[in-house]
Amino acid sequence: MSNTSTFPDWHGTTILAVRKDGRTVIAGDGQVSMGQTIVKGAAKKVRKLAGGRVIAGFAGSTADAFTLLERLEAKLEQYPEQLARACVDLAKDWRTDRYLRRLEAMLIVADKDSIFTVTGAGDVLEPEHRVAAIGSGGNYALAAARALVDVDGLDAETIARKAMAIAAEICVYTNGNLTVETL
Repeated sequence: MSNTSTFPDWHGTTILAVRKDGRTVIAGDGQVSMGQTIVKGAAKKVRKLAGGRVIAGFAGSTADAFTLLERLEAKLEQYPEQLARACVDLAKDWRTDRYLRRLEAMLIVADKDSIFTVTGAGDVLEPEHRVAAIGSGGNYALAAARALVDVDGLDAETIARKAMAIAAEICVYTNGNLTVETL
């Protein structure tokens, strides 16, 4: 996400979703940094929505992400059991609404069957390899999870935890203090 000149140079989120053997996991680290300073190490950026049927993780501005999560929750009430439709509708609103289009965040949203990355550019992307990631360390976590997802004997949560540990070793804006939610 690009930062405007009125905001400090905030970094610090890695969100990873993994789907394997009928289980879906979203893991998020707890680090929030301003420039070269860690200002919080235990932020919770992953939560359950829709009565526990959906998991969402966010990267970017916390207030902006909470606004988007509230909107997503309303879309899920409007379209129960239709996560793709709720995400597309949210992305459409996010892209076209004057207020929403200024929000600086990204979401990973999952239910028992699907994972989607939702952006303010109007994107609703479903990963090809059952793994998606966003945030400062997202590419590191994504690469690690993609390497582990086909390893026999590793379940979705184990893959997510191992990939997030690898990202935390590489990315200075990622820590090992995880919030992990599973469906």
